[in-house]
Amino acid sequence: MQSNEYVQFFDGGIEPKLENLGGKGASLVTMTSAGMPVPPGFVVTTAQFDAFMEEAGITRDIHQLLAGLDPEDMGQVDRVSAAIRADIRSRAVPQALRELTVAAYASLMSRFESPVPVAVRSSATAEDLPDASFAGQQDTYLWLDGVKAVTEHIRQCWASLFTSRAIIYRLKNNIPNEGLSMAVVVQKMVNARVSGVAITMDPTNGDRSKITIDSSYGVGEMVVSGQVTPDNIMLDKVTLAVVSEHLGDKHAELVPDAVAGRLVEREVDAERRGRRSLTGAELTAVAQMAKRAEKHYKCPQDIEWALDADLPDGENLLLLQSRPETVHSSKPGAATKTVPSAAGGYFSGLSPANSAAAPASPTTPATTTPAGPAPSSATGFSLGSITASLLKPSF
Repeated sequence: MQSNEYVQFFDGGIEPKLENLGGKGASLVTMTSAGMPVPPGFVVTTAQFDAFMEEAGITRDIHQLLAGLDPEDMGQVDRVSAAIRADIRSRAVPQALRELTVAAYASLMSRFESPVPVAVRSSATAEDLPDASFAGQQDTYLWLDGVKAVTEHIRQCWASLFTSRAIIYRLKNNIPNEGLSMAVVVQKMVNARVSGVAITMDPTNGDRSKITIDSSYGVGEMVVSGQVTPDNIMLDKVTLAVVSEHLGDKHAELVPDAVAGRLVEREVDAERRGRRSLTGAELTAVAQMAKRAEKHYKCPQDIEWALDADLPDGENLLLLQSRPETVHSSKPGAATKTVPSAAGGYFSGLSPANSAAAPASPTTPATTTPAGPAPSSATGFSLGSITASLLKPSF
């Protein structure tokens, strides 16, 4: 199957445009074109979302519901959000559009000896921008099997354009709802042995001579929910020598259960807990990949990565996402003074409170929670975590 107006493969050869693919989708296509090790997939473009909304005839009603909303009235925002999302989820996708998505999914599955699980990830047109921080405002669904689950969760992602958190952020930052659109990424799941994030600076002070890496065993849901603390390592960007490191507890990991078709929690033994989750060679490889992303995009990057247990060493490091760092990079002149990091890392300060209702955090690799939004929180963080340094207050 060839890429077209409504479906675009990462390696389809079409120029990535933000207005067609959203921030996440455009980034994945760009990284694939640049030869970076990205798991294969495709993007359901904004044109499909726009056609769906036009067929449903609800865009005007949505604008009317959002008009005059007070972002401080959480109760009202929650009611409006729930009504809009329920309406979107209840609408049928036009048959011609659905057939295009079904064909794209079949084409992706044909690349493997047998069907593989996928992640379905929101990719809004107003996300991952250099001057905006939209972390965790739309949904990500993981470990999905079969075309029925995929198409249903694409519609769930469309609906998540109107989560309470997203609505409040747009209201407080004067971002108009008119013209907003949503693409959706469908991507092969990574069987993560170790996963994490890397930022091409010290996020506590903006020092661009450093690279900061967080890592933990398995997939990232337990880290996001605050159930485990990852390793946190800072390296010199030029020499890649370790400047500082703090070993996280890492007492448990989430791993896929092929028979059950879901992620299961497994205790990490004392020996693995007591050592760093990345070897020296793996740590260097993650840092080099982060530097490569920064060089390609010409600005500090916040990347998501994973080591795939299904691939051989040396070929198993995958880049899941790369976005501009938006806090320190927006300030004139980055700080250069180094300050010690507190124990813990990127995910360590996130509170598990309200995790069942919160949408996925894009600081999590495409390995978060099966068939449900990944938990996140914008509150409860402690000083020293990368997230505490990066998250802009939105409400």
